[in-house]
Amino acid sequence: MATETETIEFWTPPFDARFPNANQTRNCWQNYVDFHRCQKIKGEDYAPCEYFKKVYKSLCPNEWISRWDDQREKGAFPARI
Repeated sequence: MATETETIEFWTPPFDARFPNANQTRNCWQNYVDFHRCQKIKGEDYAPCEYFKKVYKSLCPNEWISRWDDQREKGAFPARI
């Protein structure tokens, strides 16, 4: 009897020359900020903004994202968006 196999797709962000080191903390932060800036400027339905989200979701720990989302909601986020 044949079994159905589930395909899992893995994605990693491409190399970004602005962040050449192994520590990707700044890359995570910048893509998080860029995503929210892009949405603010272009609107939430602007598909190219999703690239930044895909990168930060891949690089950033979920706990950081959650904390930053809370800070944005409270108006206490430390970056200008």
